[in-house]
Amino acid sequence: MNTYTAGQFAKRVGNTVKTLQRWDREGTLQAKRTNTNRRYYTEEDVRQVLRIELPPEEKISLVYCRVSSQAQKPDLRNQREVLETFTSARGISDVTYIEEVGGGMNFKRKKFRAIMSDVYAGKVGQLIVAHKDRLARFGFEHIKWCCEQHGCEVIVLNNETLSPEREMVEDLMTIVHCFSSRLYGLRNYKKTLKDALK
Repeated sequence: MNTYTAGQFAKRVGNTVKTLQRWDREGTLQAKRTNTNRRYYTEEDVRQVLRIELPPEEKISLVYCRVSSQAQKPDLRNQREVLETFTSARGISDVTYIEEVGGGMNFKRKKFRAIMSDVYAGKVGQLIVAHKDRLARFGFEHIKWCCEQHGCEVIVLNNETLSPEREMVEDLMTIVHCFSSRLYGLRNYKKTLKDALK
């Protein structure tokens, strides 16, 4: 894998080293670090800056299945079975299936982040989900737009839209569930701390 020093990379992408340093500070494009803490960059970074996409035949197709809790794991199997049937009917081959347990409001999900990293690197041609909220409970349209900007098509199997009232109720229930779980965790933390101080 080709690597570039900061100076080489700046020349390769037509920017200055100062711009790279600013991108690194702002998180726009974070440099990798050597053992001696020197910045370096890779070909993936070049593609990200110049938006050089892989040819369509070299891109991968990903299917993402998600449930919010361990208790919902049977639904994870159901999602995969339905999506396997869908991809087969569509003639989509060489599909990678990714399954994850985690809340739709949690954008720190490891597998979700790995998928988005591959999307930003221009490696993903299609990202397939059963429902848009499987990808994220909020912000789906933004995620879809980000994918499209990097040449990735987002395919949602069930595009059924809810009434505005029903959608608001489901969103509120999700928020209440998320914060009540945090509150429960905080209570456990306080109890553990109290026991430790006795």
